[in-house]
Amino acid sequence: MSLLILLLVVLILLALSLRIAQEYQRAVVFRLGRYTGTRGPGLYWLIPFMERQQTIDMRTKTVELEQQETITKDSVTIKVNAVLWFKVLNPADAVIKVADYNKAVYQLAVTALRNIIGQNQLDEVLRERAHINGALLQIVDAATEAWGVKIELVEIKDVEIPESMQRAMAREAEAIREKRARIIKAEAELEASLKLTQGALEMEKSPIALELRRMQMLSEIGIDNNTTTVVLIPSEFTNAAKSFSQMVNQQGVTPAS
Repeated sequence: MSLLILLLVVLILLALSLRIAQEYQRAVVFRLGRYTGTRGPGLYWLIPFMERQQTIDMRTKTVELEQQETITKDSVTIKVNAVLWFKVLNPADAVIKVADYNKAVYQLAVTALRNIIGQNQLDEVLRERAHINGALLQIVDAATEAWGVKIELVEIKDVEIPESMQRAMAREAEAIREKRARIIKAEAELEASLKLTQGALEMEKSPIALELRRMQMLSEIGIDNNTTTVVLIPSEFTNAAKSFSQMVNQQGVTPAS
C-alpha cells in the first residue's frame, strides 16, 4: 500500500514537472538560483522544488512611445510621437542582465529620441526624418545588444509644431513661391525680349515683312467682333508727314487749314 502511494506521489510530481513552451516561447531555467540553460519550444521537464523557469516571448513587439515635448537645436519646442519594434534574440541575457527588458528598452528609446531631436534643427526634423530614424535605430540597438534585444525599426510617427511656428512657416513658404514666380516671370520677359529683338532684326532686312505683319494684325483684330477698329498706318506715311512739316516750318509757310 505504501509503495502504491509513493508511486502515485512520484507520478504526480512528474506530471507537475512537465512544461510546454509554444513555438514563439523560450524558458530560462534556474536550478537553486543558478542559470542552467534555455529550453523550448515543445515539451520539457523541470526538477520539482529545485528548478524554476521564466518564460520569454520571442516575437516582435510593437511599442508606441508616448508624446515627447522637446526642444530642437534652433530652440523650437515641438512634440514628437514615435513607434518602436523590437524582439528578444537571447532570452538568457534578457532575464539575467536587465531587471525588466521591456521597461529598459522603452526608457532608452524615449531618452534617445529626446537627445537626437535636440541635436537637429526643426527643418532637419521635418525634412530628414528617415535619417533621424536611422540614427535613432543605431543608438538604441547598440545599447540593447548587451541585453539580448534586437531593435528592428524605429519610426517617428508625428511631429507637432506650435501654431505660431506654423504661421511663420506658411509665410516663409508663400514668400518662396512668390520669389520663384517673379524669377520665372523675369526669365520669360528676358526670353521674349530676345525673341522680339531677333524678329525686329529679321524684319529690318525685308521691309515687306513688316507690312505683311501689319496686315496680319488687322486680320486678327477683325476676327474678334470688336466695336472698335484699329487701323495701322505705315511708318512711311508718318515719316513723310513729319518731313513735310519740317520743310514748311523752315520756309515759314503756314499751311492752310
